[in-house]
Amino acid sequence: MYFKRKAYDNLIEWKENYANEYAALLEGARRVGKSTIAETFAKNEYKSYIMLDFSEVADNIRNIFDDIGNLDLFFLRLQAETGITLYENESIIIFDEVQLFPKARQAIKHLVKDHRYHYIETGSLISIKKNVKDILVPSEEKKIHIYPMDYEEFCLAINSNYEILKQIAASGKGLGESTNRKLMRDLRIYMAVGGMPQAVEAYIRGDNFKKIDFIKRQIISLYEDDFKKIDSSGRLAALYHSIPAQLSKDTKKYRITTALGKRNNTKAEEFLYDLIDSRTVIPCYNSTDPGSSLSDTKDFGSYKLYLSDIGLFVTLMFIDRPEVENDVYAKLLSDKLPSNLGYLYENLVAQMIAVTDRELYYHTWEKKESTHYYEVDFLVSEGSKINAFEVKSSGIGKHESINEFAVKYSKRVNKTYLVSQKDINKDGTLLMRPFYLFPFLI
Repeated sequence: MYFKRKAYDNLIEWKENYANEYAALLEGARRVGKSTIAETFAKNEYKSYIMLDFSEVADNIRNIFDDIGNLDLFFLRLQAETGITLYENESIIIFDEVQLFPKARQAIKHLVKDHRYHYIETGSLISIKKNVKDILVPSEEKKIHIYPMDYEEFCLAINSNYEILKQIAASGKGLGESTNRKLMRDLRIYMAVGGMPQAVEAYIRGDNFKKIDFIKRQIISLYEDDFKKIDSSGRLAALYHSIPAQLSKDTKKYRITTALGKRNNTKAEEFLYDLIDSRTVIPCYNSTDPGSSLSDTKDFGSYKLYLSDIGLFVTLMFIDRPEVENDVYAKLLSDKLPSNLGYLYENLVAQMIAVTDRELYYHTWEKKESTHYYEVDFLVSEGSKINAFEVKSSGIGKHESINEFAVKYSKRVNKTYLVSQKDINKDGTLLMRPFYLFPFLI
């Protein structure tokens, strides 16, 4: 089953503007749909294509790359081995799972320069980086990040009317509690299923949540196997598993020692960067002095981690159980999970920001004459100013931090938002918006 993905439009832009000079490198975590997107694009946009999946190609295909100096012979052998005819300026070659055969990636420099055909590579960034020690990494690559399906893509897949949300966001007017509750229920379906194409396909097929949860557990298990290839001790997997628990404690930052204990910090930080490179997680950095350029005040030692897919986050929250029964999902869909699961909605918002190719930032500062601190959950630049967001899982309650932030940084702030399950509203200059409208706020 193929789903309409935004990355397809990115590939159209690449073909029209960059394909004669650069290969497209589709980067992303495992199972987010990179191969399907690449092959569907090739089928639709070219006269012919060859797809080489380096997780399974035979040695006779690999041997063709031993001599890339004679490209006429290279292409003749490739067509003979695959039985597919290539047409100049009308064909494309896909190097799928290119991290498994670095020699093919190295060849990209010469192949692109030849100009006869176009090229797409797909791969997991963590594996790509670990397998380039003995090759010349090509600069002729245009990277396109592939994320799990976002809420718009999910709505398109299940034939839900996403366009109406755009109209609601543009109106800025409340809908009434009945309609708001319905739209929140729709969003919680996405939270339960997530954006991994296999899980979405199972939901459309009519599988129950026990089966959908099984699929997500299999994906998490696949990630764990990948982590063990990098670190057989299991510490990388421990960092990953620790994310929901650390977010639940509402601490100022992610702590490696909480996940691993007090060990070699240098090695632990290396594992952290491997985890981030895997794109299975989303880092959110503390901005020490928020301004228009948040990256200039990024504190590399103070950050939070979220999962790249909200559906996998739900599964990982309950991974200690043998299997997640349908009643857990029933409680999520009916908003009857414990109220202290606000970090679940934080992860939802983090994912919604990440799919726009933005870095994530938050900000904390100490309260006067107190051991407590203020915290604004997310910051997003807009022009020369910033928008600030506070996330509330259920009611709007107190919102002291966002109010104090608006005062403290009044000259730098464009808008402040309280994002919750409640209907559109406002309190002075503080704009209140429901979670399903968050994509239109950034």
